[in-house]
Amino acid sequence: MSMKATDFAGAVPVDGYGPGFFRVGGRVHHGPVIVTSDGPAAWHGLDDRAQLAALAGRVDLLFLGLGAEVAAFPTALIGELETAGLMVEPMATPTAARSYNVTLSEGRRVACALLPV
Repeated sequence: MSMKATDFAGAVPVDGYGPGFFRVGGRVHHGPVIVTSDGPAAWHGLDDRAQLAALAGRVDLLFLGLGAEVAAFPTALIGELETAGLMVEPMATPTAARSYNVTLSEGRRVACALLPV
């Protein structure tokens, strides 16, 4: 069986992650990050609601990576974002990064906001 490289059609995927960092589009970013098809942006974490709300209208789906494991969902934040018209899927950061890449490869309007593992 031959393997075929994923085609992101010019969009920027999450290449990898490790303790406290993410590699996006071939560059390393330390700390929390928001990734859209245009690339990464530094993020200040769950208290930085304005940066997440700004995604409404630009993307349809936000994968919210809450760290190594999902301990508690930020229900108030998710409610605010959904009211703004953004579908939010909270999950562990590794799962969020993978889900973002798969959905991005389908050509969908998607973003991920990732807390480090």
